[in-house]
Amino acid sequence: MAEFNLTVNGKQLSVDVDQNTPLLWVLRDHLKLVGTKYGCGIAQCGACTVHLNGNAVRSCQIPVSSVKDNEVTTIEGLSENGDHPVQQAWLEHDVPQCGYCQSGQIMTAAAFLKSNSNPSEEQIESAMNGNICRCGTYTRIKAAVKTASKNQIV
Repeated sequence: MAEFNLTVNGKQLSVDVDQNTPLLWVLRDHLKLVGTKYGCGIAQCGACTVHLNGNAVRSCQIPVSSVKDNEVTTIEGLSENGDHPVQQAWLEHDVPQCGYCQSGQIMTAAAFLKSNSNPSEEQIESAMNGNICRCGTYTRIKAAVKTASKNQIV
């Protein structure tokens, strides 16, 4: 066990865990930030997506020891009141069905829109590819990302 000092959602936090513990389990089990979901455990579904220095990453495959001085943002830290443009677009388009994958979908979309504020449909599809929605809400996801791109604060 080792102590790791992390910056999560703008707060300095310490955890005492094995260095190989995946970031996902540090967030969920030790920091009680349960918005990030466990899906497949092999970085293929996207349910565990968080931001590491603003980039979308799969937290199930990142050992806590590699986080170091990087800034981690979870769905809980994306906005204080759920008013991030992507979250608002998700509601406008009634995207969630079961909702399980949605935090990962939202985190992927938010990171993508930071780097491409006016994406084409093809770019949206490419960026969101790999985030699996078992309910098949892909059409609504794509529409929400497009709406968020128009409403985001740059």
